[in-house]
Amino acid sequence: MSGALEAFIEYITVTKALSKRTIEAYGSDLNALELKAEKALIKLDSLEVLQLLSGIENRHTLNRKLSSINAFFEFCYKSHFLETECNFELSKLPKTLPKFLSHAELHRGLTLVDTHTWLGLRDYALILFLYASGLRISELLDMKRNDLENSWLHVRHGKGEKERLIPIASTALEALDKYIKALPFEHEYVWLNYLGKPLSRISAFKITQKYLAVSPHVLRHSYATALIIGGADLRVVQELLGHASLNTTQIYTHIQKQNLKETVQSCHPMAKEI
Repeated sequence: MSGALEAFIEYITVTKALSKRTIEAYGSDLNALELKAEKALIKLDSLEVLQLLSGIENRHTLNRKLSSINAFFEFCYKSHFLETECNFELSKLPKTLPKFLSHAELHRGLTLVDTHTWLGLRDYALILFLYASGLRISELLDMKRNDLENSWLHVRHGKGEKERLIPIASTALEALDKYIKALPFEHEYVWLNYLGKPLSRISAFKITQKYLAVSPHVLRHSYATALIIGGADLRVVQELLGHASLNTTQIYTHIQKQNLKETVQSCHPMAKEI
């Protein structure tokens, strides 16, 4: 890893205080590009960078790597490692609505859970808690018992190390309480595997996939969608989700508009003209 890249990693770790996973993603992307180029990134010109990325067909992957490169070169310019600015335009992606589950679909999945074992109680509580909180999976897995304050969850390690408070529905809290009481282990973390160690992201994915055939992130979308359809203000949803910018939350306005249209079509006498 070049000196400039090491300085960038230190900057996003100490000064920007980005999450551990974000730092690892930046480091992995940029270090891999340096190894492929066989020289420091800071010594590459724009054409060389584009040539390195030319074989990437997945536009989401390409944009992630371009974002990493742009952040690195912006840091180098502001730190006077480079004399000129360098910024690559991201690939345009088709706008798609986030996948989400309805309340009925969620409960159909929960009926498949065997709650006669503590592992079953864990799976049931985990699914309900994701749906009731809208947490990122990393935030859920970082939960400690003392993060719950009455019916509020204190998210201490959100994206960008931002903290927030989320009210949790009593049904999810009751499911969590049953799981914790049945736990055969003592641990500061809430979500544990069968060995009594903190649950991994892969295991959490397997749980939601097993009962709902979706990833944990779909439950985050389901939480936001339920709030929007219920009439929640977009800025409130932004705060609950921990989005740094309202632009990130704007995608749910499409769901809001669709819901409004369906309501008019089913209730208004002139609906057939729409």
